[in-house]
Amino acid sequence: MSTVKRHILKSISWRIIGSIDTFLLSFILTGSLTFGLRITGVDFFSKLLLYYFHERIWFLSKIKSPNIRHLYKTFSWRAVGSLTTLIVAWIVTGNPLTGFHIGFLETLTKMILYYLHEKIWYRINFGLIDRNSKNVD
Repeated sequence: MSTVKRHILKSISWRIIGSIDTFLLSFILTGSLTFGLRITGVDFFSKLLLYYFHERIWFLSKIKSPNIRHLYKTFSWRAVGSLTTLIVAWIVTGNPLTGFHIGFLETLTKMILYYLHEKIWYRINFGLIDRNSKNVD
């Protein structure tokens, strides 16, 4: 149960960071505060749920090397996250090119942010009983 609390808190912390990034990219690329807020709002709730399941799946992984694990998690989450943002931005703006631009730029910015987020959470023992006997995220 403690890992569930960890994954919930980790999901929320990432969503805050990710949403700020999504808002800034959406606002800059559309020039519209309304589009920026709409894209960020839909993105926030959909990815909060998707990220939680991503964490739960990765918790079952057998990859022990923290650096390799963080790298793989970064790429797998970025694929899910950027595709979600691309689709949300396309639907909200009605423009597939805008969705592609936001999704593409987000891939670059969020891979860096996500990797750093993983490194920070790796140092936090909240929700882990024994880091050596369990898979860690």
